[in-house]
Amino acid sequence: MKRHTRTNLLLLLAVVALAVLPLVLGLGDHKEEPFTGADAEAETAITELDPDYEPWFAPLYEPPSGEIESGLFALQAAVGAGALAYYFGVRRGRRQGEARARELQGAARVSGADGAEGA
Repeated sequence: MKRHTRTNLLLLLAVVALAVLPLVLGLGDHKEEPFTGADAEAETAITELDPDYEPWFAPLYEPPSGEIESGLFALQAAVGAGALAYYFGVRRGRRQGEARARELQGAARVSGADGAEGA
C-alpha cells in the first residue's frame, strides 16, 4: 500500500471517528439540545450567570427558522470550500505548467544539440 493511500485512509478513519464517537458514547444526552453550536452554549451560560444581561447589539439578519439558518451556514461553508479548492487548483495547475515548460525547454535543448552535431 502506498504511503499516501495509507495516510488518506487514516485521515478518513479519524474523520469518521470524530463524527460517530459522540453519538455512540452518548455525549450530550443530559442536555435538551445536545449538539447545538457554541453560540447557543455561550448564551445559556451567560443567562445562567447573569439573568439580567442585555446584549450589546442585535443580529443584522435573523433567519425565520433554524433550518434556514443551517442552510445559510452550509452555503457559507460551501462557498469557502469552493474558493479554497479553486485557489489550490490554480496553484497546482501553474506548478504543472511550469514543470511542463521546463521539460519542453530541456527536450528542445537536447534535440537542438543533437541536430547541431549531425550538420
